[in-house]
Amino acid sequence: MKLVDLRSDTVTKPSKEMWDNLKSLDDSKIGDDVYGEDPTINALEEKAAHLIGKEAALYVTSGTQGNLISLMAHTNPHDSVLVEELSHIYRNEINSATKIAQLEVKTYASNKGAPDLDKLFNLINKIQDSESKLRVLCVENTHNYHGGAIIRPHILNTLHKLVEEKELKFHLDGARIFNAAVATNTNVIEFSKYADSIMFCLSKGLSCPVGSLVAGSSQFISKARKYRQMVGGGMRQAGIIASFGLLALDDNWIQRLKEDHKNAKSLAKGLEAMELPIQLNVPETNMVIMTLPEAIRIGKVIRRLGKEGILALPIDSTRIRFVTHFGINRDDIKYALKKMEIVLPSVF
Repeated sequence: MKLVDLRSDTVTKPSKEMWDNLKSLDDSKIGDDVYGEDPTINALEEKAAHLIGKEAALYVTSGTQGNLISLMAHTNPHDSVLVEELSHIYRNEINSATKIAQLEVKTYASNKGAPDLDKLFNLINKIQDSESKLRVLCVENTHNYHGGAIIRPHILNTLHKLVEEKELKFHLDGARIFNAAVATNTNVIEFSKYADSIMFCLSKGLSCPVGSLVAGSSQFISKARKYRQMVGGGMRQAGIIASFGLLALDDNWIQRLKEDHKNAKSLAKGLEAMELPIQLNVPETNMVIMTLPEAIRIGKVIRRLGKEGILALPIDSTRIRFVTHFGINRDDIKYALKKMEIVLPSVF
């Protein structure tokens, strides 16, 4: 049976060029990264910092680890951080900020990831009047649970001005920041330049098997490197896995994300044409979120799609997420829609 895996862009596998590049590694290109002696990781971090417009970068095992050590580098235990109420940091990172970093995590509401400035201003004032010191504002871009929504640079600029006024740090969870840049035909630095720190993933749309990068000032990265070691993220000859990232950060591979965005739009258009009692986001990047009536048992829908070889992710009791990525092509989208035309009408 043909399988079309639309659960996440984390299921991607490396390209042939990435595998071929791995074959060129030898002992001269790997070393102990804890001592800063892995040439491949050093090259990846330098390339990432230049690309994202920061002084330095740090290779980490995952986006979750990258966000955690970024918050730790900006704060002290018992400080507060402010994150969006549906953010990945708040919903999916297993309370690492509270349990490991000992931070108080506060949330703000938003419109597709972008907060109302006046409400945010008042919320910051309220938190700053409490005993816990507010240190960091976090923004997620693109925003996962808002369907891959893009927070435009002009909004980030406005938030940056507020952060400066309130003497806070600005952290950007940019797991899919290159999706935002490609979709808007904008240099990624236009998104990252307003943040004191940014995390972005190699293991999602960029199709690497492992890893993310954190970037910021040299002083920030020096602190983040110590916290990476503290949470068990120090790696040895990890250039073997970091090597995939050197090709993933080439412009032609980053621009390939346009294919994913086009496929997401095709999927949404096909679902809309079925004229079912569902709601769909208009995909800006590579995510389609389908909202079902509350009476529909979402687990039943997922199971029926799975039996037809279409894998999707339930993100709450009424919403299913479909993510396009490397390895999913136009024919796969057509195939998935044909199967959905069989399954979805039967659940209503």
